[in-house]
Amino acid sequence: MSTTVFNNNSKTLGLLHVSQEQTDAINGAEYKQYIKILYLPAGYKIRVDFACYETQQSTLFFISPNQYLELETAGEESGYFIFYNRDFYCIQIHDQEVACDGLLFNNIRNMPKVELSDAENAFLGGLFKEMIQEFNLNDSSLEEMVRTYLKQLLIRATRSWKRQHLDKAVTDQQSDLEFFRKFTRLVEEHYKSKHTVADYADFLCMAPKTITHKFNRLRLPQPNEVIKNRIILEAKRLLVHTSLTAKEIAYDLGYNDPAYFSRLFQTKTGESPSSFRVNFLG
Repeated sequence: MSTTVFNNNSKTLGLLHVSQEQTDAINGAEYKQYIKILYLPAGYKIRVDFACYETQQSTLFFISPNQYLELETAGEESGYFIFYNRDFYCIQIHDQEVACDGLLFNNIRNMPKVELSDAENAFLGGLFKEMIQEFNLNDSSLEEMVRTYLKQLLIRATRSWKRQHLDKAVTDQQSDLEFFRKFTRLVEEHYKSKHTVADYADFLCMAPKTITHKFNRLRLPQPNEVIKNRIILEAKRLLVHTSLTAKEIAYDLGYNDPAYFSRLFQTKTGESPSSFRVNFLG
């Protein structure tokens, strides 16, 4: 497989071509730890956690290390696969939308994809070629140049994602949009120990009903649903990808009463944890 990889101390970024021959490698454990971006032309089929996507046109997918990725079918044209770690690129300190935990990753709506227009497609095609040229040159400025290309990709994709997934009224409410990202990030960090809107209201120094009002303005699901959905997603991952019992999963997710947790899982999914595991793996 033609791989171009930058490695320096703890910083890593790699770029691969994607085609049918590479599906096993991409689906393997080697890339699990990395932040991943997939550029897939039409005709590809992938699974991200429990959602399946089929590309009708060139599409970007953004996958966090804690998500499960499976490339099921490759199209006729080859795509690209970028993988990198936080040490290579994460501007969390500046809290930008293009940071590794920005709108494209660990997203509250869990839609990790951007469909590309012809113009965006042409731009990205050129950008990937430039990245490959940089790897071939192997100049002392390689790291900075490749990081610059990655940042361009993320900025372009963030703009497109907002156009495709947020209506204009939401995009105009910039402060509420920032709040929506902050809340998501807090849930991602604390969902195993903090299960109520009041818990997150304490973090944010505001009343729980203020959070609910902000979510209503953004036409988002209720904050309590966001928290519970994240907990259930992790439960599904653990049921499918580990041999932990339902009781062990309940404890792992911060529930001291496994029966209560099982009822919550049944309410949200329509089946018990054991039934979900059997049906999914069956």
